Order: sequence, then structure tokens, then C-alpha cells
Amino acid sequence: MFNAITLSQIFVTDQDEALDFYVGKLGFEVKVDQDLGFMRWLTVCVPGEPGREILLEKPGPPAMDEATASQVRELLAKGATGGWIGLTTDDCRKTYEQLLAKGVEFTQEPTERPYGIDCGLRDPFGNAIRINQPVRVG
Repeated sequence: MFNAITLSQIFVTDQDEALDFYVGKLGFEVKVDQDLGFMRWLTVCVPGEPGREILLEKPGPPAMDEATASQVRELLAKGATGGWIGLTTDDCRKTYEQLLAKGVEFTQEPTERPYGIDCGLRDPFGNAIRINQPVRVG
């Protein structure tokens, strides 16, 4: 029935700041940056993975009225919107050190888990990001 998940969305309050973080610090690539008139359609992807995009969406029209957008921004700042991103890497500790050197603030250092090594951070808007180095099987 379905072939893939191609687009996911998270809320951000400033799309230029989001570009600085996701592209400048995390190393994502801009897939689409288009002014639609009623909104800016801004998506990023992991380099080499153009089939999976993340829409960096500002709360507001056309999806919601200003009162609702204000509530979403408030929840976002608290990290309570439920938006999060899971990323994989071949070396969680190395990725952690590289991102620390770029000024990324982590909520959790790399930790050994039954499923691999992972660490956590929040983007500048409150969205949770988990970075995982899966256990190698076989």
C-alpha cells in the first residue's frame, strides 16, 4: 500500500535560526526553500537521503489561527509538542564530540543501551532529537 515515509514535520519559531541549526550545526542539506506567499515551505534532509524530508514549519496560517499558533509556540518552548527526530550514526561518541565542538547543547551524553549507544539533545525550539548508534547484529 505505501512505499516510504517521505515527509515529516516539526514546528520551529524561526526558520532562519532553524536553518543555522539543522544545516550549519547538524549538517543537514536544504531540500526545498520556497516562499509560497502564505507560508515558507522549508525542508531539510540528511545528505544522501533526499527521499526523506523534514518540514521546518512555523506555527501559524494557513494551518492554524494566531491564537492556536501562540499556544503551540508556548508548548514548543517547553518541549511539550511531542515533536522529535531520531537519527542514526555509525559512531555516536564521535558524532557527540563533533556536535559539542559546534556548540550543540546536549540533554544526555552517549549512553550504552541494549539497542545501541544513544544521546539526546533539543533543537533551539524545544524539539527532542535522539542520536543512535544501533547494535551491530551478526
